[in-house]
Formats: sequence, C-alpha cells, structure tokens
Amino acid sequence: MRFLLISILMLCIFNLLCAQNTVGLLSYDISKSYQGYTLIYPHNQPGAYLLNNCGEIIHSWEDDADFRPGNAAKILPDGSLIKTKRRSTVVNDSIWAGGGGEFVEIRSWDNELIWSYQLNDENARLHHDVEMLPSGNVLMLAWERKTNQEAIDAGRDPATLSQGDLWPDYLFEVDTATNETVWEWHAWDHLVQDFDETKENYGAIADFPGRINLNWDTNEGKADWLHSNAIDFSAELNQIMISVPTFNEIWIIDHSTNSEQAALNYGGLSNHGGELLYRVGNPQTYGQGDSTDQILFYQHDTHWANEFLPFNHPATGSVICFNNRVGADFSAVERFYTSWEMYEFDYLKDGAVFPPSSFENTITHPTPTDLVSSGLSSAQYLPNGNLLICSGRQGYLVELTQDNEVVWEYKTPTQGPMFVSQGTSLETNDNLTFFAFRYPPEYSAFEGKNLSVKGYLELMPDETFCDQLVSISTPDSFDASIYPLPASNYLHLGWNSGKIIDIKIHDLSGKLRIHTNGNGGMKYLDVSHLEPNVYFITVDGMGSKKILIQ
Repeated sequence: MRFLLISILMLCIFNLLCAQNTVGLLSYDISKSYQGYTLIYPHNQPGAYLLNNCGEIIHSWEDDADFRPGNAAKILPDGSLIKTKRRSTVVNDSIWAGGGGEFVEIRSWDNELIWSYQLNDENARLHHDVEMLPSGNVLMLAWERKTNQEAIDAGRDPATLSQGDLWPDYLFEVDTATNETVWEWHAWDHLVQDFDETKENYGAIADFPGRINLNWDTNEGKADWLHSNAIDFSAELNQIMISVPTFNEIWIIDHSTNSEQAALNYGGLSNHGGELLYRVGNPQTYGQGDSTDQILFYQHDTHWANEFLPFNHPATGSVICFNNRVGADFSAVERFYTSWEMYEFDYLKDGAVFPPSSFENTITHPTPTDLVSSGLSSAQYLPNGNLLICSGRQGYLVELTQDNEVVWEYKTPTQGPMFVSQGTSLETNDNLTFFAFRYPPEYSAFEGKNLSVKGYLELMPDETFCDQLVSISTPDSFDASIYPLPASNYLHLGWNSGKIIDIKIHDLSGKLRIHTNGNGGMKYLDVSHLEPNVYFITVDGMGSKKILIQ
C-alpha cells in the first residue's frame, strides 16, 4: 500500500510538472527517450536550431530577418547545413504558393556561406525540399510554368484552369562545383489524359500506370497542381521518392537515367525511362479502384527509413510518412514496404494495383486527437526503436516508444515571427514547424564542435524544469553493481554475464559524455574528465541509474 501511494504521488508530481510548461520542453523521460540533438527550422522566422533533449539550444544558424524557410534544412556529415529559404515578401513574385522557396544554401557550422543557388523567376521557382546526393551534387524540387494554352494543348480540361497557368513539378540535379544542371526530370514529360482525343497525351488512364493523369485535380484548378512536398534518394536503388499530396500518392522514379532518357518511357537500369516505377496511396489516379481504396491523405515527409538505423532495426528499408488527413480530427504515421523485387529489378503489382492496399503499421498518438495537422509535419524512426513525430500546424514534437508511450514532448515557442514567453498559450498555426529530425550524438557532424548550452528559444524559460523531470523519471532498478558512489576518478561496473554490453553516460541535458562497451562481467570507466554533477548511466539490458561525480 505504501509503495502504491508513493507511486501515485510521484505520478501526480510528474503530471503537475509537465503541466507547468506551455512551450518548449513539455515532458521528458530520460530513461526511455533517445538521446540526441533535434533540428527544427520553424516557419515565419529565419533561424535553424539544434536542441538537446532538455529543449536547450546547442547550436543555431541565424539569418537576416527578411528571410523565411522554404522549407527544409539538413545537417551534413561535415557539420555544415544545407537549407532552403525565401524572401519574406512575396507580393511581387510571379510564382507563389505555400512551401515556396528561392535559395538553396550550404553554410558551415559557423554559418559562413559555402554555396548558394537561386531560382525564382517568371518561369520557375524552387519549393519545399532539397537533397544532398552522395556525389556531392544537390537535388532540388521546383515548379515550372506552363501557360493556359500549353495546358489545353496537352489535354487539360479548360474548366479546371481556375488560375490560367499550370505549375507542374520538376526535379533537377546541380553540380555544386560548376552550378551546372547535370540531370533533370519533368512531370510534364509523362502525362496521360482521356479528356480530349484531339490533344496530346490521349489514352486510357488505366493503360498507363507509369504516367500522370493531367486532369486529376484536387486543388480547385489552382496553378499549384501537384504541390510535391518531399523528395528522398536511395543510393542503394539509385531511385528518387516524391511525395505528391494533391494526388495523395508517393511516387518513385529511376535516377539511373540521363536527362534525355528521363523524358522518355525507356532507358535507365529499369528501362522505364522517367515514367513512374511505383506509386502508392490512391489507385484512382491511375484508373483503378475507388475512394475506398485510398490510404494516403495529403501525406508529408515520405522517405526510406535508413538513415542512422542499425541493419536489424524493424523499420530499416521500409517507407515512412506522416498521413496528415487520415482522420477528420487526427493524423497518423504510416510504415510500409514497397513491392520492389530486386531480381526483377522492378516494382511488382497485385493485379493492376501497386501494393500495399492497406497499412499494417499505423501509429497514432495515445490520445489520437492530440496529433492532428492538415499540412506540413514529419516522422522519423530513431535507432532505439522510438518514433519522433512533428505535427506541423501545432508546432508539436512528440517521441513515442514501441509501446506507444509518450517519453518526450516539445512545442515550438513561436507566434508568427516572434518567440514567446514560457506560459504563453498557442493556437493551431501560430507556430508552424515543417519538420523535426533528431541526430545521434555520435554523428560525425558533431566531432570537435562546441555543443555547450546556449540558452532557450522561449523567453523567460524555466531553467529547472528539465532537471525536475529527469529526477522523477530516473528508474531505481539497475541490474549491475557500480562503485564507488559518489565517484571522482573512476567507476567499477560489474554484472553477472560474460556477454558484451553497451554502456552510455549522459549528462542531465541529454548530451552523451561516455559511450563504450564491456565484456567478461567487469568494466572500469574513467570519469575523471567529467565535471562534478549528476549523470545518468545506461547499461544495455540492465537498466539505468543516476550517479554523482564529485
């Protein structure tokens, strides 16, 4: 009974502490959360920020106040940042829609400009995403303008051109040494339409599953027809994945083509040229099924789940995405495998449809309505099996365990371009956040870098909040012996097994300070370089424990 009362009391205290913060760090279970550094690039302000698990800034890439995200940013292995951005004023721009960009930049860890590319004119504009390829080239996503007459000549129904022009998407790859385009793919080269037999691209939609139905339109005839919001590259397959939310589909195309082959329906390793190798989410778009067969709903952040994951991770090789509008009042994360057949070197169909026809690994928030975003958003599988989710319109980041337990929460502390004080109540769309991505502490980008705490994004922060959460969430069980405690120069760790174990020591901010392994049932750890403080030791399979270094 006493244990039960104490447990209830501790839970009440934990919930009370979690309720105190309205922005920044909301909750944190250090014993179950994946320790790393989370990159966010909030809308309506110019900076990209790297945060520890306490929600403290450990690095930032600031920019001039008259720029905004456009929308992605990624940390490269050498510690530099590749990011998209645009000017804050778009009133005189010829092409503009949500997600619009203008520049792609590579900046050093110290924010010095290394490389820049600009595209925003009357004929084309960068938007949404960017990908650094293993070659060092940069893959970019853009709109290209097609006039009203060009669209009609291609077979578009004139009644569905509410803004006159049409902006189909295209991809292009640039050599950063020369700024030359070395590869490109255009959606416009792979159309089919059954509206007007006197126009180009006429044919039965169902007969051409690798082509794009020019008259499939769910965006009220707006020029921003496809609104692709994510690209990803598989070096293993030499293929590119594209998220096309207005089609409610994920597309995959062959990157082994040259630019000429990418405009055709043959060539490349697949011998499909630039036609779609695979598409999933909504078979209606290629003349199959009906609305009940749709499984993706304005999805974001579609990607192969490979980065930083161990080979035996359950998600390795699968596809992940944030399924924004899957429910009327909730969103979900989906994980699935494509129908890629390596021996056929092709994606197989189930009858006339690309599988899967349903998702077996749908993840929702424990309270589903707490995670809902009609647009933006991201999802990332972490090396320890947890899932990091960003609900973009809520500016809400949450980490879930494999048992669907919330172990970390953070709310972007912005209201438009302004950072807000702790205690501020935010509404949907106040703090738009396109994505969140957590990097492991051992990532090469952080080697030799200053990762000391540099404050908070929120104003008037509660600097004791994280320590309180860590103190409460630290488990008492630890199936290994450890002495002396407190320690000053060394720790002796012992366990009843001859197996190899993984040993980590983190500080209270979540920064990894020691990572090693041991075998034979005994390990001496040199802790003489650690500053006097409370730390957190985790031994794989044996639990975690707070330790004091003095």
